[in-house]
Amino acid sequence: MTESEEMPIAVGGHSGQVPTGRDRVHHRDVDEEKLRKVETAISYVLRIGVVASVITVLIGMVMVFRHHPGYASITGKVSYHTVADSTTSFPHTIGQLGTALSQGTGEGVIVLGLIILLATPVMRVAVGVLSFIYEKDPPMTIVTLFVLAVLIASFFLG
Repeated sequence: MTESEEMPIAVGGHSGQVPTGRDRVHHRDVDEEKLRKVETAISYVLRIGVVASVITVLIGMVMVFRHHPGYASITGKVSYHTVADSTTSFPHTIGQLGTALSQGTGEGVIVLGLIILLATPVMRVAVGVLSFIYEKDPPMTIVTLFVLAVLIASFFLG
């Protein structure tokens, strides 16, 4: 049989069958297409997360300056401790965030935008888990699941 007469076999054919040149090229094309899809999904997650975060924080800032026009003039002593103190109007717990958002405060919206920003890399790792499942790569799926678990645990453990 000549090379042009070789019978094509399915990708991942039966043992004992040697893939022809055409089959190896097709398999590589399929792998490259999967890789492109995964990279596209990851880039969308990162872009959407960052853009959503920036828009949310900007909306919150507009709300804060609208309700407190005095904040716009930066005169006097500005201290991080004044803003981050537990007595400030910025929510410091999930419960306070829920209350702030239900009341429509700009501070709550800003914190929500920051949470979206923090969640973006976590979502990227979650998409990584799905991509390794899609690519049928069990070892990398397990490793990426472990990384995801550590990331999520770090939020709860401080």
